[in-house]
Amino acid sequence: MVTVIGNVLSTAEVAALREAAADLPFADGQATAGRYAAGVKNNEQAESSPALAAILDKVKAALDGNALFRSVARPRRYTRMLVSRYAPGMEYGAHVDDAIMGGARTDLSFTLFLSDPESYDGGGLIMQEQVEDRRFRLDPGDMVLYPTGQLHRVEPVTRGARLAVVGWVQSWVRDPAQREVLHDLDTATQAVFDAGGKSPHFDRLLKAKTNLYRMWAEG
Repeated sequence: MVTVIGNVLSTAEVAALREAAADLPFADGQATAGRYAAGVKNNEQAESSPALAAILDKVKAALDGNALFRSVARPRRYTRMLVSRYAPGMEYGAHVDDAIMGGARTDLSFTLFLSDPESYDGGGLIMQEQVEDRRFRLDPGDMVLYPTGQLHRVEPVTRGARLAVVGWVQSWVRDPAQREVLHDLDTATQAVFDAGGKSPHFDRLLKAKTNLYRMWAEG
């Protein structure tokens, strides 16, 4: 399930992160590409530093506080997170992200956009699906969350710079269909509670959701 989550970061938070990222040292992004992806990856990634760690800590805090992200991803751990930059002429060809990062399984990937889409041309995140491709160029502070096994690419940037935080998540629930069921139950449970408060129907629904989560969660 590909999910767009808006306003993960506020306008002020995006501005602060962009300002902090402007002072980061960047290196060739191929250093973190997998065996086959390295040949089609042409971008830059921020090198490890205390300033980068501070940026990523702020992003993690924002994700942990986002109810929709928690419901869809059921995050157990962040396996990797980085700041990527695409200048004119840079792109990332079709690829699938690594199944294991840092010794942990990856279930979900995300791209959190930091650049205003009016400030650059190209750079769309393309999800290659069975029927047709889907293109994402989101407002700063918005993100796309998608299965790590999804074939995807980044179009060439032709003007400006595309800055984003990219990350990978291991979920408590490995199976994507089960995660979708739990997300649907989150939505239904909240709707029932909002409509009638705590009631026997709400209690039964919450019981079912909680017990399914317990049944499917790993660890």
